[in-house]
Amino acid sequence: MKNLQELINVHIPVMSAQVLEYLNLQPGGLYIDGTIGAGGHAAQILSKLSNKGKLIGIDRDAEALEICYERFSAFADQISLHHSSYHNLSKIMGINGPSRASGILLDLGISSLQINSEDRGFSFQSNALVDMRFDQTKGQTAKDLIRESSEKELADIIYQFGEERKSRRISNSIKKIKNLSTTMDLKEAIRKSTPPHHRNKTHARVFQAIRIAVNDEIDKLKSFLKIFLDYLEIGGRLVVISYHSIEDRIVKHSFRQLNNEYKVELLTKKPLTPSTDEIKLNKRSRSAKMRALERVI
Repeated sequence: MKNLQELINVHIPVMSAQVLEYLNLQPGGLYIDGTIGAGGHAAQILSKLSNKGKLIGIDRDAEALEICYERFSAFADQISLHHSSYHNLSKIMGINGPSRASGILLDLGISSLQINSEDRGFSFQSNALVDMRFDQTKGQTAKDLIRESSEKELADIIYQFGEERKSRRISNSIKKIKNLSTTMDLKEAIRKSTPPHHRNKTHARVFQAIRIAVNDEIDKLKSFLKIFLDYLEIGGRLVVISYHSIEDRIVKHSFRQLNNEYKVELLTKKPLTPSTDEIKLNKRSRSAKMRALERVI
Protein backbone atom coordinates (compact mmCIF):
# COMPACT_ATOMS: atom_id res chain seq x y z
CA MET A 1 0.00 0.00 0.00
CA LYS A 2 1.18 3.53 -0.74
CA ASN A 3 1.98 5.98 2.04
CA LEU A 4 -1.17 6.45 4.14
CA GLN A 5 -1.03 10.24 4.08
CA GLU A 6 -0.66 10.25 0.28
CA LEU A 7 -3.76 8.08 -0.05
CA ILE A 8 -5.73 10.29 2.34
CA ASN A 9 -4.70 13.43 0.46
CA VAL A 10 -5.98 11.99 -2.82
CA HIS A 11 -9.43 11.40 -1.35
CA ILE A 12 -11.38 14.65 -0.89
CA PRO A 13 -14.78 14.18 0.80
CA VAL A 14 -17.58 15.80 -1.20
CA MET A 15 -19.85 18.45 0.35
CA SER A 16 -18.42 17.71 3.79
CA ALA A 17 -19.82 20.83 5.48
CA GLN A 18 -23.34 20.04 4.27
CA VAL A 19 -22.99 16.40 5.30
CA LEU A 20 -22.09 17.36 8.86
CA GLU A 21 -24.86 19.95 9.02
CA TYR A 22 -27.61 17.64 7.82
CA LEU A 23 -26.50 14.65 9.87
CA ASN A 24 -26.99 16.92 12.91
CA LEU A 25 -24.36 14.95 14.80
CA GLN A 26 -25.01 14.04 18.43
CA PRO A 27 -21.74 13.43 20.36
CA GLY A 28 -22.91 10.12 21.83
CA GLY A 29 -24.78 8.88 18.76
CA LEU A 30 -24.32 5.84 16.54
CA TYR A 31 -23.57 6.69 12.91
CA ILE A 32 -23.23 4.58 9.78
CA ASP A 33 -21.03 5.47 6.83
CA GLY A 34 -22.31 3.03 4.25
CA THR A 35 -19.61 3.89 1.70
CA ILE A 36 -16.66 4.72 3.93
CA GLY A 37 -14.00 4.59 1.21
CA ALA A 38 -10.73 6.08 2.46
CA GLY A 39 -12.57 7.63 5.40
CA GLY A 40 -12.87 11.29 4.42
CA HIS A 41 -16.37 11.82 5.79
CA ALA A 42 -15.79 9.28 8.57
CA ALA A 43 -12.84 11.26 9.94
CA GLN A 44 -15.01 14.36 10.19
CA ILE A 45 -17.85 12.46 11.85
CA LEU A 46 -15.50 10.88 14.40
CA SER A 47 -14.04 14.29 15.22
CA LYS A 48 -17.50 15.42 16.38
CA LEU A 49 -18.24 12.38 18.55
CA SER A 50 -17.54 11.94 22.24
CA ASN A 51 -15.91 8.75 23.52
CA LYS A 52 -19.45 7.32 23.80
CA GLY A 53 -20.17 7.87 20.12
CA LYS A 54 -19.82 5.02 17.63
CA LEU A 55 -19.31 4.72 13.89
CA ILE A 56 -20.03 1.74 11.66
CA GLY A 57 -18.09 1.85 8.39
CA ILE A 58 -19.07 -0.27 5.39
CA ASP A 59 -17.37 -0.70 2.04
CA ARG A 60 -17.14 -3.30 -0.71
CA ASP A 61 -13.56 -2.30 -1.48
CA ALA A 62 -11.09 -4.25 0.65
CA GLU A 63 -8.26 -1.84 -0.18
CA ALA A 64 -10.31 1.09 1.13
CA LEU A 65 -11.00 -0.78 4.36
CA GLU A 66 -7.27 -1.45 4.82
CA ILE A 67 -6.73 2.31 4.67
CA CYS A 68 -9.47 2.86 7.25
CA TYR A 69 -8.07 0.23 9.63
CA GLU A 70 -4.76 2.06 9.61
CA ARG A 71 -6.21 5.56 9.56
CA PHE A 72 -8.58 5.00 12.48
CA SER A 73 -6.47 2.71 14.64
CA ALA A 74 -6.71 5.26 17.48
CA PHE A 75 -10.51 4.92 17.37
CA ALA A 76 -10.58 1.12 17.59
CA ASP A 77 -13.11 1.18 20.44
CA GLN A 78 -15.46 3.50 18.55
CA ILE A 79 -15.41 2.24 14.99
CA SER A 80 -16.60 -1.06 13.50
CA LEU A 81 -15.54 -1.76 9.90
CA HIS A 82 -17.30 -4.23 7.58
CA HIS A 83 -16.27 -5.59 4.19
CA SER A 84 -19.77 -5.62 2.75
CA SER A 85 -22.37 -3.55 0.90
CA TYR A 86 -24.69 -1.05 2.55
CA HIS A 87 -27.68 -2.97 1.24
CA ASN A 88 -26.72 -5.72 3.73
CA LEU A 89 -27.54 -3.31 6.56
CA SER A 90 -29.80 -5.77 8.39
CA LYS A 91 -26.97 -8.34 8.70
CA ILE A 92 -24.45 -5.70 9.75
CA MET A 93 -26.74 -4.23 12.40
CA GLY A 94 -27.38 -7.75 13.68
CA ILE A 95 -23.65 -8.15 14.24
CA ASN A 96 -23.37 -4.81 16.04
CA GLY A 97 -26.38 -5.26 18.31
CA PRO A 98 -29.98 -4.04 18.42
CA SER A 99 -29.24 -0.27 18.49
CA ARG A 100 -30.67 2.03 15.85
CA ALA A 101 -28.51 4.67 14.21
CA SER A 102 -28.67 8.41 14.82
CA GLY A 103 -27.61 8.99 11.24
CA ILE A 104 -26.65 7.21 8.02
CA LEU A 105 -24.53 8.52 5.16
CA LEU A 106 -24.26 7.13 1.63
CA ASP A 107 -21.77 8.73 -0.77
CA LEU A 108 -22.54 6.80 -3.94
CA GLY A 109 -20.43 6.33 -7.02
CA ILE A 110 -16.71 5.83 -7.37
CA SER A 111 -13.86 7.18 -5.24
CA SER A 112 -10.73 9.00 -6.37
CA LEU A 113 -8.70 6.07 -5.07
CA GLN A 114 -10.54 3.69 -7.39
CA ILE A 115 -10.35 6.01 -10.38
CA ASN A 116 -6.63 6.56 -9.85
CA SER A 117 -5.89 2.86 -9.43
CA GLU A 118 -3.70 1.57 -12.24
CA ASP A 119 -4.99 -2.01 -12.13
CA ARG A 120 -8.74 -1.79 -11.52
CA GLY A 121 -9.89 -0.63 -14.97
CA PHE A 122 -12.24 2.11 -13.76
CA SER A 123 -10.57 4.88 -15.77
CA PHE A 124 -10.22 5.27 -19.52
CA GLN A 125 -7.13 7.42 -18.86
CA SER A 126 -4.86 4.43 -18.13
CA ASN A 127 -4.36 0.96 -19.57
CA ALA A 128 -5.49 -1.82 -17.25
CA LEU A 129 -7.47 -5.04 -17.25
CA VAL A 130 -11.20 -4.36 -17.54
CA ASP A 131 -12.19 -5.37 -14.02
CA MET A 132 -14.31 -2.53 -12.54
CA ARG A 133 -15.43 -4.49 -9.47
CA PHE A 134 -15.69 -2.62 -6.18
CA ASP A 135 -15.21 -5.95 -4.44
CA GLN A 136 -12.42 -7.83 -6.20
CA THR A 137 -12.97 -10.94 -4.10
CA LYS A 138 -16.10 -12.03 -5.94
CA GLY A 139 -18.47 -11.48 -8.84
CA GLN A 140 -18.00 -11.10 -12.57
CA THR A 141 -15.53 -8.60 -13.98
CA ALA A 142 -16.37 -6.08 -16.68
CA LYS A 143 -14.57 -8.36 -19.11
CA ASP A 144 -16.88 -11.22 -18.08
CA LEU A 145 -19.95 -9.00 -18.41
CA ILE A 146 -18.99 -7.88 -21.90
CA ARG A 147 -18.20 -11.43 -23.03
CA GLU A 148 -21.36 -12.97 -21.59
CA SER A 149 -23.81 -10.23 -22.68
CA SER A 150 -25.47 -10.27 -26.06
CA GLU A 151 -25.01 -7.23 -28.28
CA LYS A 152 -28.53 -6.05 -27.38
CA GLU A 153 -28.02 -6.60 -23.65
CA LEU A 154 -24.79 -4.62 -23.73
CA ALA A 155 -26.44 -1.82 -25.72
CA ASP A 156 -29.25 -1.67 -23.16
CA ILE A 157 -26.70 -1.38 -20.33
CA ILE A 158 -24.87 1.46 -22.08
CA TYR A 159 -28.11 3.28 -22.86
CA GLN A 160 -29.80 2.79 -19.48
CA PHE A 161 -26.86 3.42 -17.17
CA GLY A 162 -24.79 5.71 -19.38
CA GLU A 163 -27.60 7.57 -21.15
CA GLU A 164 -25.52 7.18 -24.31
CA ARG A 165 -27.50 7.65 -27.55
CA LYS A 166 -25.02 5.74 -29.69
CA SER A 167 -25.30 2.68 -27.45
CA ARG A 168 -26.18 0.22 -30.24
CA ARG A 169 -23.33 1.30 -32.48
CA ILE A 170 -20.87 1.18 -29.57
CA SER A 171 -22.11 -2.21 -28.41
CA ASN A 172 -21.71 -3.62 -31.92
CA SER A 173 -18.14 -2.32 -32.06
CA ILE A 174 -17.30 -3.73 -28.62
CA LYS A 175 -18.63 -7.18 -29.45
CA LYS A 176 -16.56 -7.27 -32.66
CA ILE A 177 -13.33 -7.16 -30.65
CA LYS A 178 -12.30 -10.72 -29.88
CA ASN A 179 -10.90 -11.35 -26.41
CA LEU A 180 -11.43 -7.77 -25.24
CA SER A 181 -9.54 -7.52 -21.96
CA THR A 182 -8.10 -4.03 -21.40
CA THR A 183 -9.36 -0.47 -21.07
CA MET A 184 -7.47 0.37 -24.28
CA ASP A 185 -9.44 -2.34 -26.10
CA LEU A 186 -12.66 -0.77 -24.84
CA LYS A 187 -11.50 2.73 -25.83
CA GLU A 188 -10.60 1.48 -29.31
CA ALA A 189 -14.10 0.03 -29.76
CA ILE A 190 -15.59 3.38 -28.75
CA ARG A 191 -13.22 5.24 -31.09
CA LYS A 192 -14.27 3.11 -34.06
CA SER A 193 -17.97 3.73 -33.47
CA THR A 194 -18.22 7.40 -32.45
CA PRO A 195 -17.24 10.81 -33.84
CA PRO A 196 -14.25 12.54 -32.20
CA HIS A 197 -16.30 15.49 -30.95
CA HIS A 198 -16.79 15.17 -27.14
CA ARG A 199 -15.43 11.63 -27.23
CA ASN A 200 -14.14 11.84 -23.66
CA LYS A 201 -17.75 12.28 -22.51
CA THR A 202 -18.66 9.17 -24.48
CA HIS A 203 -15.78 7.28 -22.84
CA ALA A 204 -16.99 8.40 -19.42
CA ARG A 205 -20.60 7.37 -20.09
CA VAL A 206 -19.69 3.91 -21.41
CA PHE A 207 -17.22 3.16 -18.60
CA GLN A 208 -19.77 4.40 -16.04
CA ALA A 209 -22.54 2.25 -17.47
CA ILE A 210 -20.47 -0.93 -17.46
CA ARG A 211 -19.22 -0.21 -13.92
CA ILE A 212 -22.78 0.29 -12.63
CA ALA A 213 -23.86 -2.99 -14.20
CA VAL A 214 -20.84 -4.94 -12.92
CA ASN A 215 -21.44 -3.77 -9.35
CA ASP A 216 -25.25 -3.99 -9.48
CA GLU A 217 -25.34 -0.47 -8.04
CA ILE A 218 -28.95 0.41 -8.85
CA ASP A 219 -30.54 -2.71 -7.34
CA LYS A 220 -28.40 -2.40 -4.21
CA LEU A 221 -29.54 1.21 -3.75
CA LYS A 222 -33.19 0.21 -4.19
CA SER A 223 -32.78 -2.61 -1.65
CA PHE A 224 -31.23 -0.26 0.90
CA LEU A 225 -34.00 2.32 0.51
CA LYS A 226 -36.58 -0.34 1.33
CA ILE A 227 -35.01 -1.27 4.68
CA PHE A 228 -32.98 1.62 6.10
CA LEU A 229 -35.84 3.12 8.12
CA ASP A 230 -35.92 0.01 10.33
CA TYR A 231 -32.38 0.84 11.49
CA LEU A 232 -32.76 4.60 11.97
CA GLU A 233 -33.99 5.97 15.29
CA ILE A 234 -36.82 8.52 15.47
CA GLY A 235 -35.13 11.86 14.84
CA GLY A 236 -32.31 10.09 13.01
CA ARG A 237 -31.24 11.30 9.61
CA LEU A 238 -30.24 9.84 6.26
CA VAL A 239 -27.97 11.77 3.89
CA VAL A 240 -27.39 10.50 0.36
CA ILE A 241 -24.97 11.96 -2.20
CA SER A 242 -25.51 10.69 -5.75
CA TYR A 243 -23.65 11.39 -8.98
CA HIS A 244 -25.96 9.95 -11.60
CA SER A 245 -29.45 11.04 -12.66
CA ILE A 246 -30.84 7.49 -12.26
CA GLU A 247 -29.57 7.28 -8.67
CA ASP A 248 -30.90 10.72 -7.82
CA ARG A 249 -34.36 9.92 -9.24
CA ILE A 250 -34.52 6.70 -7.22
CA VAL A 251 -33.56 8.55 -4.02
CA LYS A 252 -35.99 11.40 -4.75
CA HIS A 253 -38.96 9.11 -5.37
CA SER A 254 -38.20 6.95 -2.32
CA PHE A 255 -37.90 10.01 -0.07
CA ARG A 256 -41.16 11.46 -1.42
CA GLN A 257 -43.03 8.22 -0.89
CA LEU A 258 -41.86 8.00 2.73
CA ASN A 259 -42.80 11.64 3.20
CA ASN A 260 -46.28 11.02 1.77
CA GLU A 261 -46.65 8.16 4.26
CA TYR A 262 -45.75 10.64 7.07
CA LYS A 263 -42.78 8.50 8.10
CA VAL A 264 -40.10 11.12 7.37
CA GLU A 265 -39.61 14.85 6.98
CA LEU A 266 -37.74 15.99 3.90
CA LEU A 267 -34.85 18.26 4.88
CA THR A 268 -33.95 19.08 1.28
CA LYS A 269 -36.90 19.93 -0.98
CA LYS A 270 -34.46 20.09 -3.88
CA PRO A 271 -31.03 18.46 -3.99
CA LEU A 272 -28.08 20.45 -2.71
CA THR A 273 -25.08 20.81 -5.02
CA PRO A 274 -21.42 21.73 -4.44
CA SER A 275 -20.38 25.36 -4.44
CA THR A 276 -18.39 26.83 -7.32
CA ASP A 277 -15.34 26.97 -5.04
CA GLU A 278 -15.62 23.28 -4.16
CA ILE A 279 -15.92 22.29 -7.81
CA LYS A 280 -12.77 24.28 -8.58
CA LEU A 281 -10.90 22.37 -5.85
CA ASN A 282 -12.44 18.98 -6.68
CA LYS A 283 -13.73 18.64 -10.25
CA ARG A 284 -15.13 15.20 -9.52
CA SER A 285 -17.68 16.79 -7.18
CA ARG A 286 -19.40 18.71 -9.99
CA SER A 287 -22.15 16.14 -10.61
CA ALA A 288 -22.91 15.55 -6.91
CA LYS A 289 -26.47 15.95 -5.60
CA MET A 290 -27.26 15.64 -1.90
CA ARG A 291 -30.63 14.81 -0.35
CA ALA A 292 -31.49 14.38 3.32
CA LEU A 293 -34.44 13.31 5.48
CA GLU A 294 -35.31 12.81 9.14
CA ARG A 295 -37.37 9.95 10.52
CA VAL A 296 -40.43 11.22 12.40
CA ILE A 297 -42.27 8.01 13.42
